[in-house]
Amino acid sequence: QVQLVESGGGLVQPGGSLRLSCAASGMVFGVNAMGWYRQAPGNQREWVAGINSGGSTFYANSVKGRFTISRDNAKNTVYLQMNSLKPEDTAVYYCNLWPVPEASWGQGTQVTVSS
Repeated sequence: QVQLVESGGGLVQPGGSLRLSCAASGMVFGVNAMGWYRQAPGNQREWVAGINSGGSTFYANSVKGRFTISRDNAKNTVYLQMNSLKPEDTAVYYCNLWPVPEASWGQGTQVTVSS
């Protein structure tokens, strides 16, 4: 059974940075494309970024140029470096398989961007 554990969220001022981590288990991590998703209060969950098994990266227009997704296959971990954060980035962030998030969702990690 796939288990995903997100961490690294917190409260940050506009313009600040955070680095999220997602540790995966119960799967052959290196062959799977992984993605980050987020859900803001009152909104549906949306896709943020994806990385395939070859390391190619893809981003939603709203975060392109500010967020960077990466992976460490040796650690079964995917990361999301978030720079130039805006209040509208406030959400619970989740990782999952990508482009189809077939695994059970983890608990997510809260990111709050506020002054």
